[in-house]
Amino acid sequence: MAITDEKGLYFIDPDETNPDKPTEIWTQGETEATSVWCPTIDSPNQKTTQEIYMTVPNKYVTLSNGILVNQTKNKDGTRTDYWKMDLKHAPYLFFMGVGDFSIVKDKYKDISVDYYVTKEYEPYAKEIFGKTPKMLETFEKLLDVEYVWQKYAQMVVYDYVSGAMENTTATLHGTTAYQTTGQLIDENIWEDVIAHEVIHHWFGNLVSCESWSNLTVNESFANYGEYLWREAEYGKDHADAHRHNDLEAYFIGGNEDKNLVRFHYNNEMDMFDAVSYNKGGAILHLLRNFLGDKAFFAGMKEYLTSNKYSEAEAHHFRLALEKVSGKDLNWFFNQWYFSSGHPKLEIDYGYDKNNSTATMKIKQTGKIFNFPVKINVYENEKPKTYDIWVTKAEETFGFKVNSKPKLIDFDVDKTLITQITDNKTKENYIFQYKNAPSYENRREALEKLADNKDKEVIELFKQALNDSYFGIKIIALEKIDLLSKEYEELILDVRKIIKNETKTLVKASAIKTLSPVMNNSDITILETLLQSKSYAIKRNALTALYKLDKEKALIQAKKITNKLDKKNIKTSLIEIFVKENDTSQLPFIAKHIISAIFMSKTTDSQMFYGQALDMLMQSNSLEASKIFVKNAVKNGLQYKIYGADKLMLQLLNQYKTIQENLENTNKTPIINEINKGIKKIKT
Repeated sequence: MAITDEKGLYFIDPDETNPDKPTEIWTQGETEATSVWCPTIDSPNQKTTQEIYMTVPNKYVTLSNGILVNQTKNKDGTRTDYWKMDLKHAPYLFFMGVGDFSIVKDKYKDISVDYYVTKEYEPYAKEIFGKTPKMLETFEKLLDVEYVWQKYAQMVVYDYVSGAMENTTATLHGTTAYQTTGQLIDENIWEDVIAHEVIHHWFGNLVSCESWSNLTVNESFANYGEYLWREAEYGKDHADAHRHNDLEAYFIGGNEDKNLVRFHYNNEMDMFDAVSYNKGGAILHLLRNFLGDKAFFAGMKEYLTSNKYSEAEAHHFRLALEKVSGKDLNWFFNQWYFSSGHPKLEIDYGYDKNNSTATMKIKQTGKIFNFPVKINVYENEKPKTYDIWVTKAEETFGFKVNSKPKLIDFDVDKTLITQITDNKTKENYIFQYKNAPSYENRREALEKLADNKDKEVIELFKQALNDSYFGIKIIALEKIDLLSKEYEELILDVRKIIKNETKTLVKASAIKTLSPVMNNSDITILETLLQSKSYAIKRNALTALYKLDKEKALIQAKKITNKLDKKNIKTSLIEIFVKENDTSQLPFIAKHIISAIFMSKTTDSQMFYGQALDMLMQSNSLEASKIFVKNAVKNGLQYKIYGADKLMLQLLNQYKTIQENLENTNKTPIINEINKGIKKIKT
C-alpha cells in the first residue's frame, strides 16, 4: 500500500482530534527512512544483523525484529528490553514499536505468533489475525521453503502512514485492521493484507529487491500471495474474483506506459503502484499458467534458495525458472517485465457453413503482443480444446466443426491480462454461464445480460441465485430489478435467500434487492434482522425499514448506542438522521461524514452526502463544528499523498463562507474553529 510519509520514527500521543488515542512509538523504514533514527547504509541491497535496546516506562511493551533476549528493570521505574536479530535482512525492514498493548499469543509449530493490539480489541485479535499460522503453513507447503525467521508478530498502531509493513518478524498494521465480530462475520477485510505481509517474509525479506527498480520481486509476489492464499483456503472462484478486482484497479489507473521493471523514476515511491502490485501479481499468474504448477513452484523454490539472505533482480527469477523448466523465457520477460501495457483485443466470432469452419478473427488495437492462449470450441456441452499463439496485429483462426458452435471460449484459463470487446450473442452468454465454468465466464455472462429481460435471461439469473460461489450470487442480486415486471417471478427466490442463506453478505444483498418491493408485512422480519450480529445485514435492514416505517426506523436507529456498532452502520444512520433533519445527531454526522463521503461510489450517494454536508455547514452547532473540523484536519494531514489536504481545505473554506452568511449567535466561535483547522492543514 502507498506510504504517505517517510519520517522514519513516529511518536503518537492523544491530541485534540482524538483525546482517546493511545501513546505509541513506531518506525517505518521503507523506502529509505531507517537512517533517520539509526546509522545504516539505507539501501535495499544491504543485508545486516542488528541489536536494539529500548528503555521504556514499565507499563509499556516493546516489539522489534528477532528475539527478545532479556528485560532489565531499572530503579527509575523504567525497563530496558534487548532485542536481537541474528539473521541478515535489509535496513528498511528494521523495526521498533512501543505502546500499551495487549499481547495475544498464538503459535505455528514451535514459532511464536503474537498479536499486539490495544486492550479494546484484545477480544477480537484472534478473529482478525487467527489464520496467520495457517498462512505460514500454506506458503511453506506451496513454496517448499521453510519459514526461516525466529517468530512472527503483528502490531496494530494509530496514525500509521501506510496500510501495513512487513518488517521482518514484526509486521506493522494500521488501525483499518481493527474489526469486531459484526464486521468479521461478514468478511475480514484485512485478510488479504495479512496474507500479503506473511508471504513477504519469503519474497522481500528472505530475498530482497536489489534496487527499487526491481520492486516487482517484492511486491508482485506479495500481491500474488493474496491469490495463492484465497485459492488454498477458499477455492479458485474466490481467488479469481480477487484477481478480477485487482486487474480492474490496474486498468483504470492510468499506468499503461509503465514497465514493471523501471530504471528511471522521479522518486522511489513512484514504484509502489498498481503495476508493481496488481499487474505484477497477474503476470505471475500468467507465468504459472504457461509453465504449469510443477515448474512454476519449483522455480520459486530455486529462486528463494539460490538467493537466500541476499538480494535479487527480475533476471534472477527468470534464470531460476529457466533452470527448472528448460524453457527460454526471455521473450516473456522482455514483453511483460521490461515493457509496458497489455493486449487490447477486438474478437469477431464467425461460422463458415460451406467449409464447416468456426472462425475467430483477433485484432490487436494497441501495442502488439505475442502470447499463447487456449481456446474451447463448444458444439455441445463438451468442448474441443485448441492451443494457439497470437503474434500479429490482425489474424484469423479456423476450427473444423460439424455445426455452428454454441460458444467459442477465448482464454479458457482466464489468465491473460487483456481488455476484450467481441460479438457474443445473448445465446452465447447463456450457454457460457451454464457450461464454461470459470468465475470470469459466469461473472461476464451476468454483467453482459443484465439489461436483457428475456425469459431465458430471467431463468439464468434465477439459476445464478443458487450459484456455488457466494460472489456470483451477490452479482446476480445486484443486477436484478424487482420493480421490473419481468423480474417479479424472482421475488420469492430473493425472499428465500433472506430466510435461508447462511452467508451474511448474500443475505444483506438480498435485503437491498428486495427492499423496493417490500410491504408492511415485512416490517416484523426487518426488525428481527436488525438483531443480527452482521453489520451488513443491520445496515440494509435499517435502510429498508426506513422506507416502510420512518418512525420505527428512527426509534431503532436511536437504540443503537454502542460506538462501534454506530460507526459500522454509519451510512444507514446518517441517511436516516439527515432525511429526518434530526439535529440532535449532528455530532455523530460530523464525526463520520468525511469517511462516508470517501466510501460513496454512486452518483446518488455522493449527492446525498452533499446534502448531509450542507445540513452540517448550515447548523449553528459549535460541538458538531469542532468535531467536523478536527476530523477534516486529521484526514487532510493523514492522506496528503492523495490530495486530501486540498479537499479538506476546500471543504473548510466552503464551511467558513456559509457560516459567515448565516445569522446565528454561534457563528464567531465556529469560524474561529474553522480558521484554526485551515491554519493547521496549511502548516
